[in-house]
Amino acid sequence: MIASLPMWSTFRRAVRTVLPLLLVLTASLAHAGETVTDMAGRRVTLPDHVERVLLGEGRLLYAMALLEGKDPLRRIVGWQGDLEALDPQTWATYRQAFPGIDRIPLIGKSSEATVSVEKALALKPDIAIFSVGGHGPSRHNALVQRFEAAGIPVVFVDFRQSPLKDTAPSIELMGKALHRESQAKAYLDFYRQHMDRVRAAVASVPAAEHPKVFIELLAGVWGGCCHTAGKGNLGELVQAAGGINIAADLLPGVIGDLNLEQVIASAPDVYVATGSRREGDRPALHIGAQTPADEARRSLDALLTRPGLTAIKAIREGHVHGLWHNYYDSPYNIVAIEAFVSWFYPGCFPDIDPAKTQAELYSRFLAVPPGGTYWIDGDKP
Repeated sequence: MIASLPMWSTFRRAVRTVLPLLLVLTASLAHAGETVTDMAGRRVTLPDHVERVLLGEGRLLYAMALLEGKDPLRRIVGWQGDLEALDPQTWATYRQAFPGIDRIPLIGKSSEATVSVEKALALKPDIAIFSVGGHGPSRHNALVQRFEAAGIPVVFVDFRQSPLKDTAPSIELMGKALHRESQAKAYLDFYRQHMDRVRAAVASVPAAEHPKVFIELLAGVWGGCCHTAGKGNLGELVQAAGGINIAADLLPGVIGDLNLEQVIASAPDVYVATGSRREGDRPALHIGAQTPADEARRSLDALLTRPGLTAIKAIREGHVHGLWHNYYDSPYNIVAIEAFVSWFYPGCFPDIDPAKTQAELYSRFLAVPPGGTYWIDGDKP
């Protein structure tokens, strides 16, 4: 008995040492959820309970609101100020319904360079959701490393660079991250049903009849023509709708600039300008939430008076349209695709109705009304 006392003492010391470690490990496992691969290719273990969500960009509200039902802001503890700065009409719509939006802390203005690591960490989120590309923290931002070191999961999604490929998996990923899987599935069922209809329509049109399209991003804002999308972004949506994006083979990246002579020489059949808010005295397309159709049309017509644009075939022939710019970074992009189909093949596919699709999207999935103008036709010459 006396000989066994040292062994017993050693055992007790070992238990006292190991037990706290086991308890910590058990607690960690209890709070760990599913491990997923995000849209940046990173393996991320999701928390099993989420009450505090940090958004890398305010405009990620477009996606989060689809999943949050009647109280879309409740779990958001911080974001950048890009929603109010770059889409003030949508901001105002949410502010009317949810005045508490003013109290959501900002971690930056509307660019990655303005993001404050200290402000973001102080908000103690359960999870952060960032965009692969855009105005928020990028994959290698110091904030990502600091969050990872603090045990705060960071999930990257993409509605901007490759929307045709990444919208559905990004919504699915957000559904898992926010524990809103059933809501994500409902939206994806809606989204895929409409995409299937578009694909079937486009497949019925011979390739030789697909129109050439030039889409000018934020027309007028840059001081001249012609800022546009190549392979990716809204260029993908043009292709999905059965158009031939003239910039696809002219730009090396997703977004860039053509010169006016290139556009004229390409002889596009359809011209689409995108826009959003007023831009001071600069010509710009005023379109989106809370914007009357006549105002949107006047602003579109004014854009066409810029020097040299009437030499573009589509403008000369009156095949001119305007589109809400923020479809370029939104899971609502199916509405833009359907608007494109209606412009590229007028009267051919009456079952593809962007107005009806938008009305259903808002009534089923969002907590605010769709008031305003999100696409517009120019006046015929």
